[in-house]
Amino acid sequence: MMINRKKYGVVGWCLIAWVFTGYAQQSERSTAYHLVENIGYRDHDIEDAYAKERCVLDVYYPENKENFPTVVWFHGGGITGGQKFIPDELKEKGLAVVAVNYRLSPKVKAPTYIDDAAAAVAWTFKHITDYGGDPTKIIISGHSAGGYLVAMVGLDKSWLQKYGEDADKLAAIVDFSGHAITHMTVRAERGIKDTRPIIDEYAPLYHVRKDAPPLVLITGDREMEMLGRYEENAYFYRMMKFVGHNDVHLYELDGFDHGAMAAPAFHILLHYVNELTKTKH
Repeated sequence: MMINRKKYGVVGWCLIAWVFTGYAQQSERSTAYHLVENIGYRDHDIEDAYAKERCVLDVYYPENKENFPTVVWFHGGGITGGQKFIPDELKEKGLAVVAVNYRLSPKVKAPTYIDDAAAAVAWTFKHITDYGGDPTKIIISGHSAGGYLVAMVGLDKSWLQKYGEDADKLAAIVDFSGHAITHMTVRAERGIKDTRPIIDEYAPLYHVRKDAPPLVLITGDREMEMLGRYEENAYFYRMMKFVGHNDVHLYELDGFDHGAMAAPAFHILLHYVNELTKTKH
């Protein structure tokens, strides 16, 4: 079930949850899962204590399995707060989850946190085989600020190129209600109010390109979302289509606000993980 644009109400959400559960929740209760915490993903190129504290990730993976997909998950929090976590919705589904911390504003300024996100994704490309994962089956995803970061890393190829990796090797980018314009915290660092939209090199929209990885954009109800988040993503979707990107999808979850939309969005993410598992062996 591949859908380009779709609005889901509460009843519709119940239906897609049931459908995507049938598709994607490959729960393997007999499989043991292991969690390795606080792995430094850039220990060799940082010295300050704050970087050592925040530039860490956790790896949750199925033991005694090989070639499984991986979701690299970035938490939200406006780039000013938040902590890494393994989403319950992604546990025991036959996949690995790499949960990432990154440095936060105002202790650092743009583009430090984008660079951290790229370093964590590059670490995953280089090391997921150590845990049994397939580096051709990596999906990057996140909610709110995390969604913004994955869109930046996936669309602007320069961030991963710095670490010797190619963004086009990503299996997909799944963005939960992230900014498509320049992030409000980036704007706040410059003294620009959050109601003034800016599109510059720190906006995913600035990096629209035909040859990007598959892109899935998910937002809450346009009348309940933060600021103009749905409209930003709708324009992002339209411009990706306009430049000839044929694997971009937009979902609006009616009845869910910015925070609550994450729960149903995980089922959409699992659907794309499952499609990846079926098509790449």
